[in-house]
Amino acid sequence: MPRLRLVPSRWACALALMFSITSVSSPSHSFDDYQLPSLGGASTSVSNEEFRLGRAWLRQFRAQAPQWQDPIVNDYLNSLVARLAPHSQLGNLRITTVMVDNSSLNAFAVPGGVIGINSGLFAFAEDEGAFVSVIAHELGHLSQRHYARGSARAEQTQLPAMAAMLAGMLIAVGGAGDVGIATAMGSQAAMIQDRLSYSRRFEEEADRVGLQAMASAGYDPEAMVRMFAAMQRMARLQGGTPPEFLLTHPVSDSRLSDAQARASQLSVADTYTSDTLYDMMRARALISIHKNAPQQAASRLEQENSEEQAQRYVAALVEARTGQTDSALQALDQLARELPDYGMLPTSAATIALDAQRYDDAITRSQRVLRIMPNYLPAQLVLAEAQLQRDPRAAFELLRDITTQHPDNPQGFNLLAEAAGRSGFNGWGHLARAEHLQLTGRIDRGIRQLGIAKNAAQQENDQQALARIEQRREAFIEYREALEKF
Repeated sequence: MPRLRLVPSRWACALALMFSITSVSSPSHSFDDYQLPSLGGASTSVSNEEFRLGRAWLRQFRAQAPQWQDPIVNDYLNSLVARLAPHSQLGNLRITTVMVDNSSLNAFAVPGGVIGINSGLFAFAEDEGAFVSVIAHELGHLSQRHYARGSARAEQTQLPAMAAMLAGMLIAVGGAGDVGIATAMGSQAAMIQDRLSYSRRFEEEADRVGLQAMASAGYDPEAMVRMFAAMQRMARLQGGTPPEFLLTHPVSDSRLSDAQARASQLSVADTYTSDTLYDMMRARALISIHKNAPQQAASRLEQENSEEQAQRYVAALVEARTGQTDSALQALDQLARELPDYGMLPTSAATIALDAQRYDDAITRSQRVLRIMPNYLPAQLVLAEAQLQRDPRAAFELLRDITTQHPDNPQGFNLLAEAAGRSGFNGWGHLARAEHLQLTGRIDRGIRQLGIAKNAAQQENDQQALARIEQRREAFIEYREALEKF
């Protein structure tokens, strides 16, 4: 049985509280398939206001929270969400993911379709099933609209509480953890006791939806039971001061028993798992966590008997970190031959070539990947960044396509701004800079940047850019109105 470790968090509580404490009733809906408890009903219909509120929350969060920028892992996370989503009763809700550079265990869901994880979740979950169980649980919170339903008991405090919670989170991730937690907890103290049991019932509902989603997507639901059992053991070891994550996701004996009973009744459709691929993603997370001592990541995977090819992968990443570029590339090329379906392997090699300023090699390698996987975003971003050094116009055209397909990707707009500037498309460059600013919560600066973009486009007589700038100005003003609520 895979071993699971729980990494104590000083601010996981603040993030997780979004649903378990500050989580407005909606029309009734039947969940007889899994005999879910009746908590006033759920609906997959998410209001425009709820969607706007969630995206405003994300902008504020990105403005100050430390982001974990790893397109390869983010693509993997998105693939898991995409696999689970059709089975999670989400309707047409579009999910956006965010990854936080923090070694503590945490995952969270924000109304309007935002799923977030810490890099520490990979350190905790030693197999893909365990990791997936957390994502499935959080998708359950979203699909059952626990934020909206829970807020019905505190309509007058809904938005102030959410704003105070956000403030606490941002203070915490900014370095003043105790102050941040105090801010978040203080704003909720009057509601915790009244709503604790209610939130636990929400947890059970999210568990049951998550278990069914896992089974339908091909994952063994017993992985969620293993995760709960490991959490419960750690909570007992911690005594009266369990990690904050467990304060908002309490694992009681009854909850564990319920999950075990439900899991045993579910049949898994078309069993799917890829612990080798997961271990490689875990390697990247551990390298990020141990960035000052990357060998610790390799030692960790070896001690935990991770897949042999994943151990070779992390060894190559460590070699690249220590300047042994040729050896790292040779190792990755060999792995890519052994595992030709893993596009992340040649993309990892292309990234290493890019980091070593071997731009032509990075271009060749990423283009090779894209001939087989034309829309693989990690390889597209490597190619665009390498082309910036060789052919800015080609980079500009590619990044226009990337940002059209991925309008919520800050990295894409950041690169587009640079590529446009180097290619002489100043109007588009300032527009891209404005998009990057608004996505990262700096909306007033983004609006000012739109003014600069308009002047540049007028000088260049670029009517297409001018039309787009005016269109985006209206959207930016709406974004600012949503942000002002916080």
